[in-house]
Amino acid sequence: KHLLILLSLLILTFPLVAQETGVLYLKKVNGKFGWFENGNDKKDWKYIGEIKNGKPDGTGVLIHTFGKYSGELKNGLLHGQGTYTYVNGSKYVGEFKDGKKSGQGTYTFVNGSKYVGEFKDGKKNGQGTYTYVNGSKYVGEFKDGKKSGQGTYTYVNGSKYVGEFKDGKKNGQGTYTYVNGSKYVGEFKDGKKSGQ
Repeated sequence: KHLLILLSLLILTFPLVAQETGVLYLKKVNGKFGWFENGNDKKDWKYIGEIKNGKPDGTGVLIHTFGKYSGELKNGLLHGQGTYTYVNGSKYVGEFKDGKKSGQGTYTFVNGSKYVGEFKDGKKNGQGTYTYVNGSKYVGEFKDGKKSGQGTYTYVNGSKYVGEFKDGKKNGQGTYTYVNGSKYVGEFKDGKKSGQ
């Protein structure tokens, strides 16, 4: 009797937990992009993984000549945790939302530079740390992909700037400390000292 009840529960819940898997291609037909069961491996985006309502939904792999994505998708878009490896060797590991880098992530550039921090709408946005290939480092705020707000930039030679940034440059109040210990405290404009 218990076995019959258990089997009945399994049969009733199976359609709820079962996820269709397969291969889909993202391609343009009649001027509109859509997901199709057939396509060209060399030209179209190829998806292998979980599918819901004819679109990638769940965990899968997306491959194109631009690169490769492995992770979560929702309603045909990158959404959730994933890894995107670009054809040039750069790599992003982190969160996606509605097809764009959004949330916490790590972007490693092909030259070895690395950004670890927050993203919004595909750009560095919020708190983050950018380590340059030469060893220089910026820790602070980003807006629309650029250093903006409060931050600390440590140069490879040991000099350091602590203060405000705007559009990727030192801008506003700040303190620049030279390697020998001397300091400039004051205004900066467009990356340069502005004042005494």
